[in-house]
Amino acid sequence: MEKNIVRHSYNVARNDRRRANGHNSLLIFFTGLSGSGKSTIANALEQYLHEKNVKTYTLDGDNIRHGINKDLTFSPEDRSENNRRIGEIANLFVDAGVVVLAAFVAPYKKDRELIKKAVGAENYIEVFVNTSLEVCEQRDVKGLYAKARKGEIKNMTGISAPYEAPEQPDAEVTEKYSIEESVTIIYHKIENHLRLKK
Repeated sequence: MEKNIVRHSYNVARNDRRRANGHNSLLIFFTGLSGSGKSTIANALEQYLHEKNVKTYTLDGDNIRHGINKDLTFSPEDRSENNRRIGEIANLFVDAGVVVLAAFVAPYKKDRELIKKAVGAENYIEVFVNTSLEVCEQRDVKGLYAKARKGEIKNMTGISAPYEAPEQPDAEVTEKYSIEESVTIIYHKIENHLRLKK
């Protein structure tokens, strides 16, 4: 099948789109336990970037699983496929000249590395939202931890499935920071990456 697939060459390229938008495109990948605050911080950062006229789009675990990945379970194999698809989607947005903010548990290091490879290391910023399991359980905004403790949910990251924490994330925020402080920390890390090379 693959031998019959030929990549078409288009006249408008990634750098053309970046120049039109006035900034580089990249993937800001938020990883952490369920309830850590990934989506909340990504939302706040996107609003901050939007106010600076940066073209953005946010991918979120729940939203992706309502659509393109609704056929996947939470088994280790399907989690990996979920993240593979996320990497490919993010790469399309980066190619379109957009800053992508992606908020996913992505518990396995190998899967995060595949996402990084899909978009290119130079276009990948990893943000570890390092909120303790205790705080995530206290929040339990979706009621998932309570169900997992009762055995109603299998393969719950942090309870019955592992979470491999990033060893060298580009940015790390914890529950000790406010949302505003977290946004500032992350923005300082991406600010230079947003600038177009002259």
